[in-house]
Amino acid sequence: MKNGLLFGTAGTPLSTENPQSTIKGIRRIRELGLDCMEMEFVRGVNMGENTARDVEQVAIENGIKLSAHAPYYINLNASDQQKLHDSRQRILQSARICAVCGASDVVLHAGFYLKNTPEKAYKTIAKQLTQLSDILRAANTNVTLRVEVSGKESQFGSLTEVLTLSTDIDGIAPCIDFAHQHAKGGKDNTYDEFVIILKRVEKRLGRHGLDNLHLHVSGVEYTDKGEKKHLNLRQSDFNYVDLLRALKDFDAKGRIICESPNLEEDAVLLKQTYMAMS
Repeated sequence: MKNGLLFGTAGTPLSTENPQSTIKGIRRIRELGLDCMEMEFVRGVNMGENTARDVEQVAIENGIKLSAHAPYYINLNASDQQKLHDSRQRILQSARICAVCGASDVVLHAGFYLKNTPEKAYKTIAKQLTQLSDILRAANTNVTLRVEVSGKESQFGSLTEVLTLSTDIDGIAPCIDFAHQHAKGGKDNTYDEFVIILKRVEKRLGRHGLDNLHLHVSGVEYTDKGEKKHLNLRQSDFNYVDLLRALKDFDAKGRIICESPNLEEDAVLLKQTYMAMS
């Protein structure tokens, strides 16, 4: 992959003429000198197939790689069968429209522990993800489901859980949110700690894992319970320079999606900082 990493925004850039338009957002990404965009389906998948085909064509014309974030209202550990059914459908709907768009990955929050032990929650969520992956593969829907590292202690998705799911289930891969990882305890914010994380990825997923990263980066405000809200990078304590240095030293490849409130400003900052490293 050229330059190792691609940089983009979580959703259409704020400076897009019509921020509600995915197509205009893709063109704005290109104008900004960025490389990719994560479409945000966080409140529901409201894109039809005709629009999705147009999105694919514009992305190809502009050389922009696409992924998507599934709706937030997902809990694959839900005891309520209707909530579980709805969660499954939101994931499948996201993946199917992504396939039409030419998007390669769907990021999702897998669920909450609720009253279950982490071990029991893992078994339940792994079972659901296995079934969903099988459904997508049977339909030749060539989309990877990426389970995101969570930012709150109550939420399923520790780095260990996400990496284990990615080794246990075909069609599942990690989305490592470094701000979320940092928010849980205020650690994982130095060069050496970032190296440890990348080594864990390589140990579990091999070189392929480091060549196909999907990362979220932003500043973050946190409490003893974890993530509170996203911040702009320069308004936070997140050590993005050392993260980029570690990624460069590992010759990591894939995508960095910026989730800072100022979106494209920090996405451009990340890319410029990375490109300036020797």
